[in-house]
Amino acid sequence: MRRLLTSLTIARGEPLVWGRRTYVMGIINVTPDSFSGDGLAGDLDAIVRRAVEFQGAGADFIDVGAESTRPGHQSLAADEELERLLPALTALAGKVEIPISVDTYKATVARRALEAGASMINDVWGLKADPYIARIAAESGAPLVLMHNQENTQYQDLLPDIFRSLSHSKQAALDAGVPEENIILDPGIGFGKTAEHNLEVLRRLDEFKSLGSPLLVGTSRKSTIGRVLDLPADQRLEGTAATVALAIAGGADIVRVHDVPEMVRVCRMSDAVVRGWRPDGWTK
Repeated sequence: MRRLLTSLTIARGEPLVWGRRTYVMGIINVTPDSFSGDGLAGDLDAIVRRAVEFQGAGADFIDVGAESTRPGHQSLAADEELERLLPALTALAGKVEIPISVDTYKATVARRALEAGASMINDVWGLKADPYIARIAAESGAPLVLMHNQENTQYQDLLPDIFRSLSHSKQAALDAGVPEENIILDPGIGFGKTAEHNLEVLRRLDEFKSLGSPLLVGTSRKSTIGRVLDLPADQRLEGTAATVALAIAGGADIVRVHDVPEMVRVCRMSDAVVRGWRPDGWTK
């Protein structure tokens, strides 16, 4: 798949072309209760520093979220989410060149975030929580990530069930006027799935290409890695690296990660093998 996402350019004006290499999305949580322990709630200087560091390390996007999505989290009212999010987006304005994605499932929050400088929407409920997000994306021209999620871990047939759900989300976005080239799908590893489900999704990731959209995959520091390796979130770097490499082999176009410098290196090495990517100045 060599399609151009014309609505976004990444740092240095580089166009975003799917299939050429894997793009890296760095996670910035402006929450006090992030599962990974990296929340930066209220510390605007630290938020800017991390974003600048991510860009310098090779991130192509920054994903800013103000509501934790860890298991058992308390949902925030839109006003409270905006109180956390808008100061962070304002602080980032003019500090980084790479696109900023807003991690939210509320249309009100998405609209305000785009007005404050975000240029992409990452909806972890795939329009199930607030379908109007699709209209916001259509009107603004912002790319829209639609993730598979559900409130339980019950499936009749895992991948066909996920495919049906993602296809429904994608069609809802298209019906709302979102251009197909602006839609990105996420299989939702770690959301509404057991550890066994997550491993199967990763193992069969290449099958998701049948849905016809670029894939974003987020495995970074997830509990499945902790289950397999018996390690806490802050010791899952190697496990994350393994899942990122496997995701790229399975066709992931974007990987969403906490540890940007290390995962950029994992991506480039994986891309060299899987996609034929070569660094500038490479000679055979």
